[in-house]
Amino acid sequence: MNGFQHGDRIRVELEGDDGLPLVRYGFVDASDDRWPRPGVPVMLDGEIDPTTVIDLSRITAVTITNLELRLDGADLLVDPHLRRGLVQMWSAEAEAAGLEIQALHCIGDGVRDSSEGYVLAELNAGGDHYVLRATREPLDSDVVHVRADRPHRFQL
Repeated sequence: MNGFQHGDRIRVELEGDDGLPLVRYGFVDASDDRWPRPGVPVMLDGEIDPTTVIDLSRITAVTITNLELRLDGADLLVDPHLRRGLVQMWSAEAEAAGLEIQALHCIGDGVRDSSEGYVLAELNAGGDHYVLRATREPLDSDVVHVRADRPHRFQL
């Protein structure tokens, strides 16, 4: 059993026509008892085609903690003005994913919480408290990750 049920909100990682990674959102279109594995029937946001079968390995449930932006450009963390913009970019992605954020409070230019990243904001979703964090991949990569996490892991 793949764990998905009809109506579950999902995130699908695909490859665009240009060969670059593409993230789409949608809903599971039927219980997994009706469909052969490894595909899952989904209805992608904005699609006219009622059902597309996607490989299970490309699908994850949408949750506040697995919604992640991956952006190319280390300057997004280095420059305080760009760092502030990451909050709005993540917020727009959360809206596209269908997540309801009850409160979002930016922390100015962010608070450095490790050698790799900053806490950028505090937020409430689903009655729980989270922090929005931006980190850089290790090994001098230029890829920046922005994601929500539980605050107890960080010392502010």
